[in-house]
Amino acid sequence: MANQGKIGEISFAVGDKIKVLQKIQEGDKIRVQPFEGIVIAIKGEGENKMFTVRKIAAGGIGVERIWPLNSPWLENIKVIKKGKVRRAKLYYLRKQPTKLKFIHETTEPRKAGRKPRRKTPKK
Repeated sequence: MANQGKIGEISFAVGDKIKVLQKIQEGDKIRVQPFEGIVIAIKGEGENKMFTVRKIAAGGIGVERIWPLNSPWLENIKVIKKGKVRRAKLYYLRKQPTKLKFIHETTEPRKAGRKPRRKTPKK
């Protein structure tokens, strides 16, 4: 299927939450950097198959990364949670509001207790 990927024994599909362990080369050192997010798309077939992972970074900003399925820079992929979706591409997640709520300094916190009575106009 086009909306599933398989690397070795690990198979994942669109909608799954995965952790991609990618090798990063800095000078002569190689380190492993994790990227954890939701698979929103798998495109292509055969050796041209690529997958896109989206996560919400600091400040509520969405970050997407695209990898070839057979890249030598991918060390491992761990499936954290299987998803149940009814779409092949989850591009609608780009428009979804994030869970972070920014509180402006000008707003005052609401006081605990009962709601104030509504004033009725005098006749």
